[in-house]
Amino acid sequence: MRHVFLAGTACLALCAGAARAEESVEVLHWWTAGGEAAALNVLKEDLAAKGVAWKDMPVAGGSGVQAMTALRARVTAGDPPTAVQMLGFDIREWSEMGVLSNLDTLAGPAGWDKVVPQAIQAFSKYDGHWIAAPVNVHSTNWLWINKAALDKAGGKAPADMDAFFAMLDNFKAQGIVPLAHGGQPWQDGTLWEAVVLSRGGMDFYKKAVLEADPDALSGETMRQVFDDMTRLRGYFDNSFSGRDWNLSSAMVIEGKAGAQEMGDWAKGEFLRAGNVPDKDFVCIRFPGTQGNVLFNSDQFVMFEQKDAGLKDAQLKMAAAVMDPAFQIAFNKVKGSVPARTDVPDTDFDACGKKGMRDLAEAAANGTLAGSLAHGHGQPSSVKEAIFDVVTQQLNGQISTDEALKRLPQAVKAAM
Repeated sequence: MRHVFLAGTACLALCAGAARAEESVEVLHWWTAGGEAAALNVLKEDLAAKGVAWKDMPVAGGSGVQAMTALRARVTAGDPPTAVQMLGFDIREWSEMGVLSNLDTLAGPAGWDKVVPQAIQAFSKYDGHWIAAPVNVHSTNWLWINKAALDKAGGKAPADMDAFFAMLDNFKAQGIVPLAHGGQPWQDGTLWEAVVLSRGGMDFYKKAVLEADPDALSGETMRQVFDDMTRLRGYFDNSFSGRDWNLSSAMVIEGKAGAQEMGDWAKGEFLRAGNVPDKDFVCIRFPGTQGNVLFNSDQFVMFEQKDAGLKDAQLKMAAAVMDPAFQIAFNKVKGSVPARTDVPDTDFDACGKKGMRDLAEAAANGTLAGSLAHGHGQPSSVKEAIFDVVTQQLNGQISTDEALKRLPQAVKAAM
């Protein structure tokens, strides 16, 4: 899913009267899975070519929660990083504190306003000024299917929830795990928001998730969503609790499971394993969500610095991130699509081309919305409140009736 926390440090004068040390960036991130690490190497190599050394500080955790905890600790200790890769509302919250650097001197001449979708700019800018450089656009409402298992099930990918359940039943009959899932709150939330979108459509998703409408959070459509979650729980294996997302992807890759609902960072795992789209695996929009895209965008923000060398390193990193050639090279490996709309899809595989096409169409049709589970739907306090209810209901700790009662209450208390 996916996210990075970056702390960049540039050159310092180490000896009296000595020349400035080599510029470097200290990178604290949660891209620790194989496909993610491979994508990160693209950035490392790009910066190395520009004379900027890389210091790696990985913080494991697929949603970046642990990375944000590490960031707060650094800032509290009076040691703020020079650069941080953030998501959605986290960017807004830090922007409001007035501690992020202004990137207008780079973004203006480079024409970022013309090539970054408005929905992404809503998080890249604060008070009209660029304070973040988007490296990619992920979308969360994807389903990844083992091609051999699908062929045994008739070869037709499911277009709605009924067909989805029928396919999962077939996978169970094949003797494999029907749906690979990792029992972590952010993964539960990723699955839940896809079901919300499938059952209610984009208008309902916006009302329930983005607007936190209490009637939508407690009504009959949401009842169907929670009932679906209970049913989907029956297709997990008994070892799902606490499993990292990439291990679930490996189950599909190895034919031990039939499908996984996960954001398009999962594609990086399939590619790293030598799998080919439409030959070894199938990528489709989660059944019932065709034409809609729930997005999250990994972005790099820079903490305000007084040292000119540090500022120079920040701008070099931001420029590298937004370079069209880098956006192609990075996103081909990561599984995401470029944050720039002027990048051609020529070098992308079938899933990448579909992702770029879907993003453009959703942006034009008003069916592009931020992912709650990945920090672009609500502030973290509200997101975590929803996670609590969703996870408890999915694990059978509370009933659907109780979830419908608690969900609007939890959201109201967190706002």
